[in-house]
Amino acid sequence: MRVDAGLAKLLGLSRTVIVAIADAGDVLIDGRVVGKSDRLVAGAMLEITLPAPPQPITVQAIPVEGMIILHEDDDIIVIDKPVGVAVHPSPGWTGPTVVGGLVASGHRVATSGAAERQGVVHRLDVGTTGVMVVAKSESAYSALKHAFKERTVDKVYHAIVQGHPDPIKGTIDAPIDRHPKHDYKFAVMNSGKPSITHYEVMEAFRAASLVEVHLETGRTHQIRVHFSALHHPCVGDLTYGADPTLSKRLGVSRQWLHARQLGFHHPADGQWVTFTSEYPEDLSSALEKLREEG
Repeated sequence: MRVDAGLAKLLGLSRTVIVAIADAGDVLIDGRVVGKSDRLVAGAMLEITLPAPPQPITVQAIPVEGMIILHEDDDIIVIDKPVGVAVHPSPGWTGPTVVGGLVASGHRVATSGAAERQGVVHRLDVGTTGVMVVAKSESAYSALKHAFKERTVDKVYHAIVQGHPDPIKGTIDAPIDRHPKHDYKFAVMNSGKPSITHYEVMEAFRAASLVEVHLETGRTHQIRVHFSALHHPCVGDLTYGADPTLSKRLGVSRQWLHARQLGFHHPADGQWVTFTSEYPEDLSSALEKLREEG
């Protein structure tokens, strides 16, 4: 294997990190400095000098404009996440976060989990809007993490995808892994983790379709990757092959993807609860334009 691909698997680090290590001259094979595209050879002596561990990421208590509280009790807080907001801090992200917004507005969240993602039991992409739940109590954190792991949570998304999926109702069962060439993307790969997406076309337009999606698994970028693999990328999702001309015509500057509904057993009493998020203005406007076009 290539040095970057092989060491990423061997060390569990991203390919971007491995490339930086190789570019710094810190990967040696039999005492010789090698580059990211050189090959790993069986039986050779491999030496790697790892960089210093990163500094701990801290949560910045910054108010988040447009973040709506849909429900709050002693155990959970359900929010409507706006576009352009990350769920929690991460390396290289300097924008607003859900966790930081909750802290800034005086909301208590569970202390379980890594320091920068306390209370977080699931995530939405920065460019994806909609409903999500954050744990307030430690018992709720444990119960919800278990529920997401065991797939007992009902996660419903709405997306507008290019073209017309055939069949109009189906299941996409295709493993997902990091893209072999672009570290910021994911792709359908035989080496990936099992990923299952159920969908049904709700409305068909001339150039696109509104689909309802039920996620059985929750891989990063799963809906975007699966529909892109079918050659029906989410409208506006230029990262995964969307038509920029259509995106511009509809006034969409990010993927048309919205976490519409979230249902789960409440961690306090086990009762089934469901929360729904309305479309934000940019997605609603694009949908109306498609309906007007026919």
